[in-house]
Amino acid sequence: MASGARLNVEIEQKRFGNETLFQGIHFEVPSGQIVALIGPSGVGKSTLLRLIAGIDTDYAGKVMVDGKAPTQAQVPGFVFQDPRLLPWETALGNLLAVKPDLPPDTGRKLLAGVGLDEAEHLRPAELSGGMQRRVALARALAVSSRLLLLDEPFVSIDRKLAGELHSLLAGVVQQFGPTVILVTHDPYDAAVLADRVITLRDRPARVVSDTVLDIPHSERDADIVASITRDLDAGMRE
Repeated sequence: MASGARLNVEIEQKRFGNETLFQGIHFEVPSGQIVALIGPSGVGKSTLLRLIAGIDTDYAGKVMVDGKAPTQAQVPGFVFQDPRLLPWETALGNLLAVKPDLPPDTGRKLLAGVGLDEAEHLRPAELSGGMQRRVALARALAVSSRLLLLDEPFVSIDRKLAGELHSLLAGVVQQFGPTVILVTHDPYDAAVLADRVITLRDRPARVVSDTVLDIPHSERDADIVASITRDLDAGMRE
């Protein structure tokens, strides 16, 4: 199993026009940790994810991935709010579209890893919404099994499907060992999945809390998850 990437984030300032979005955002993420970035809508969580990915380089400070600038490091796997699959490609074809040198057998193993071992020849229109999101996760793993960046992957879906995807993601992390940065506005997602939760608030945005969740995921029953969710929600609103 590949080890996850190490992150070092030191954003001194990020501006949009005359507005300062971030001021003094500092944190480190060790290999293999699942970190949730939470905070109110509009605080800049998705922007911070783009800085980590190297998509946005217009800021003062530095981000390091395994000791390298993001533009020099291995491209991360990115999962967006919607699957963004190519409708003319099969499930396997969508993986090969982003990673043309991916051996087809490896692509099939990735699809099997997200529970789609019999769907490689199906196109997005033939897949349910949940299956499409599974393909999107397999596609991200095809790009990188060391760093996954998840931008609100559970938004606009019902709680049942979200629960299935929570379990799927937990299994993928156990199998492949990536470092995961999960952006979510819902503290429940963080309470279920994260090893650690970083809360952003205010404008300019700042880190108002950095909380390690000591209870293992497998030992978090409904009451524990509810308690963690309440605490995280309160921290977002203070």
